[in-house]
Amino acid sequence: MHGMPLGLMMKDLIPDRSVIPGLEWLEEGSTSPFLNPDSLVYVGLRDIDKAERHFIRQLGIKTFTMYDIDHLGIGNVMDLALEHLLQKSPDRPLHLSYDIDAVDPMYAPATGTAVRGGLTWREAHFVAEHVVRSGALASAEIVEVNATLADGQGASETVELGHQLVNALLGEAIL
Repeated sequence: MHGMPLGLMMKDLIPDRSVIPGLEWLEEGSTSPFLNPDSLVYVGLRDIDKAERHFIRQLGIKTFTMYDIDHLGIGNVMDLALEHLLQKSPDRPLHLSYDIDAVDPMYAPATGTAVRGGLTWREAHFVAEHVVRSGALASAEIVEVNATLADGQGASETVELGHQLVNALLGEAIL
């Protein structure tokens, strides 16, 4: 089910939603809202499986890997991400789904996909702060925090980071 909620909202990804019990209302031809691939940006990718890679490429979803962050810097990456999302409609509201496993497990070990080489503590905060400063953030969520997947200190560090990111998404800033 990884990625399925988002996948279900992509019009061209699942041709017949009526075969999924309880989701008949998403059936093709309905008036249900669907997401266009150009409405998405992934930031901080570093460990994706073959099927995910295929669909990201097939759909043309804008992505910034950790290589891009290392090469361009988190500030430039976030500017490019927001430019992509807001270019057609500068006043559109944005939703941020912040997957805590984008952060390096040194800072957020209590997650289901803890892969080294992720965002630093500061980069993680910058992402949240920069989206807020855009003025376009309408809603946000922090996902993949699972305190049962780390020892006491690791669980506390991950939950604390999640709490700090929520505060940043609500507008808390240095000044």
